[in-house]
Amino acid sequence: MPYVDQMVAKILILNGPNLNLLGLREPEIYGRETLDDIRAMLEGEARALKLAIDFRQTNSEGELVDWIQGARQGVAGLILNAGAYTHTSIAVLDALKALKLPIIEVHLSNVYRRESFRHVSYVSQAATGVIAGLGSNGYLLALQALARLIDRT
Repeated sequence: MPYVDQMVAKILILNGPNLNLLGLREPEIYGRETLDDIRAMLEGEARALKLAIDFRQTNSEGELVDWIQGARQGVAGLILNAGAYTHTSIAVLDALKALKLPIIEVHLSNVYRRESFRHVSYVSQAATGVIAGLGSNGYLLALQALARLIDRT
């Protein structure tokens, strides 16, 4: 069960297309951990940081945009691994630009060591910071960074 407490800051963690296949899809690139493994790790870290998390995954661009738009209320920060939409979705970028909160873009692999089309990120244009190439630890570092960013505001 996700860690949620109304008295603490809530972090929204959104995952885009194909991330539901983590552990199965190209484990030599993305690792053997599943999305549920990452969620469990983050729930433990959120408790330690006294944060609440809302962790979601979708293969639908429209649903991802709806979730981002919904983050305008009740959310202190956003961690986003938009998957392939990182490189293709102006709709995701436009939704992110409407947010007035810290956004950390996360990629499991180092996108700059991969195909050239992965070097372009629309998400980065709205992100406070980017973490790539550190596997699931990137999510952990993003959560820790948001805790610090929120504490400063």
